[in-house]
Amino acid sequence: ISLGLVGSEMCIRDRSFSMHFLDQFKLLKRIHDLIRRKATGSPEQLANRLDLSRASVFRQINLLKQLGAKIYYCQHRESYVYEEKFILSFS
Repeated sequence: ISLGLVGSEMCIRDRSFSMHFLDQFKLLKRIHDLIRRKATGSPEQLANRLDLSRASVFRQINLLKQLGAKIYYCQHRESYVYEEKFILSFS
């Protein structure tokens, strides 16, 4: 019984991890799409749009950079933009 319970808990933890990963990927995808369209607005506007803190927006931008995206904030366009084409995918 104990072993089965441990197995069930692991299953639940795995499912929770998967949901967290999927939520994270959806958020990154949404930000990626906004950057591609040059429609993020300022960091504050992006935070409000996504219901995140400004610090969380910076963490997500940094995560995209860690994945290889070359991103900068363009004051003229008032949006984050990619310096070169970037494809967000997990395979």
